[in-house]
Amino acid sequence: MTLSFVNIEYNGGHSCVSWQGLSLGDGDELNAFMHKEVANRLNDIPGRDEFRSHLRGLVLTGMGIDSLEVVLNAEIPEERDWAVGEALAEALLIHSHMVVFPWNMERDKRNAKGSLPGADIVGFLPFDSGFRLILGEVKTSSEEKYPPQVMSGRSGHLGHQIDNLARNMGTIYQLLRWLHPRCKGTEHQDAFDQSVTLYLNSGNKAASLFGVLIRDTAPNELDLRGRGNALARTVFHPASCELIAVYLPCKIADLPGQIEQGGAS
Repeated sequence: MTLSFVNIEYNGGHSCVSWQGLSLGDGDELNAFMHKEVANRLNDIPGRDEFRSHLRGLVLTGMGIDSLEVVLNAEIPEERDWAVGEALAEALLIHSHMVVFPWNMERDKRNAKGSLPGADIVGFLPFDSGFRLILGEVKTSSEEKYPPQVMSGRSGHLGHQIDNLARNMGTIYQLLRWLHPRCKGTEHQDAFDQSVTLYLNSGNKAASLFGVLIRDTAPNELDLRGRGNALARTVFHPASCELIAVYLPCKIADLPGQIEQGGAS
């Protein structure tokens, strides 16, 4: 499914690794996407609404009703730009690759300002007549350097994290262990079973790895090309790896405000 405000600026590839630069055009379409799709991912609005509805359905006294509203009104909005970047990456992958996310990781946070360890992107990608695992990382950077440090720094850079998802079985165990109870007995159990079966029968290789870089600079293939060529030496078929750079029409620091306003102005 294509989005009218997304423009392809460059693409390339080497072996089973590909890369693509996308710029987002400012306008009403992007505004609506930010206000609805991205906000839904960022704040887990469906889960929040279900939670609120359940609590309001409890048998409460007058004091209990007042107390509940105090609790509900104490919700802390997400204001970290990198968190909005992750939600934007997920929303774009849903539309461009039909990715299925069986669980919104926002629900696992115990601290309103906390972050969760592990992969930023965990879900299922339609593949042939079934599904395969999709695992990935998201980075944001306003650095006016190509590539930015988050792509090529000594530790914790995107390439290192993608390589970890491809080869570190301890990480894979934890991610599958996390996914299992969130899929078992739900509409996503078949996707879990199909993707994990494919992964195991391929010798722990058949997964789709994604790295998404959120930028507020001019599009430049140097952001991705070097890291893509490097990953092509460590990621092998039947695994696949796709790097995507998303170039914004606004500053990364302004992303939380764009969610409230409904997009870039």
